[in-house]
Amino acid sequence: MITVFGSTNLDQVGTVPRLPKPGETVAGGTFSMAPGGKGANQALAARRAGAEVRHVSAVGADSFAEAALRLLKAEGVDLSALKTVEGATGIAMIFVDAEGENVIAMLPGANGKLTPHDAERALDGLGSADVLMLQQEIPQEATDRALELARERGVTSILNTAPFLETTPAVAPKASVLIANETEFALLAGHGEGGLDGAMRDWAARHDQTVIVTLGAQGAKAAQPQAALIHVPAYPVIPLDTVGAGDTFCGYLAAGLAAGLDLEAAMRRAVIAASLTCLKSGAQPAIPHSGDVEKASAA
Repeated sequence: MITVFGSTNLDQVGTVPRLPKPGETVAGGTFSMAPGGKGANQALAARRAGAEVRHVSAVGADSFAEAALRLLKAEGVDLSALKTVEGATGIAMIFVDAEGENVIAMLPGANGKLTPHDAERALDGLGSADVLMLQQEIPQEATDRALELARERGVTSILNTAPFLETTPAVAPKASVLIANETEFALLAGHGEGGLDGAMRDWAARHDQTVIVTLGAQGAKAAQPQAALIHVPAYPVIPLDTVGAGDTFCGYLAAGLAAGLDLEAAMRRAVIAASLTCLKSGAQPAIPHSGDVEKASAA
């Protein structure tokens, strides 16, 4: 079982020919709304990868909540630990340009009302056979409490460092597996004279932790204590929209590890899934099902 403790949003997506500069207005093309939030995205990705998934989160008492949960419910994600609070459901406002690049503003809403007590609910009944997935779109004290409980109970914890926060360096070493993009990892550890590979090896050794750095079109790398560096190349695609790629990678990786795949095999599957996500617009609607990933793997 994978438990995802994190955010649930409704994404509002506008397409524009190019991303506006500060103070500039750019006329756009289309507008759409779709379920989102890094926690919910990763929960759906893990579910579509074939895992049993429970999502512990919060939504507001508003008309957006049902839309934000639509795909999780349709795919059979366990929402029994979801709570509804007064106020608004979280919103992400996203602009995507003609090259598939994006900018995002996230308004936390109900996500901001998750607490350390909710972390305790999320960990209730979990043990060494379970996987806990976390991000940083909910209050950091809740994420920190969940990581501490996971360590105490022998639960494998996976922390995605997005979005990067001032408190991330203090929290990051508490996870079993750390996933960051190259920018986030540079903020966390720096690269120094040894470059990215050296910094990853050093971080893994110092913190007795598996660290994975996603590299976009270059794939992903992983370092483990006392093990060779792993590099999984990207699956070649021409991207339409990169919005959900990182979350798809995280969810598929968690599902692979929960299913007993070794790290390299889990990463290879996750990289392919993330690449396929870039072929469609939006976050959750673009996340591929396991059959699509298997077909791409065999091609």
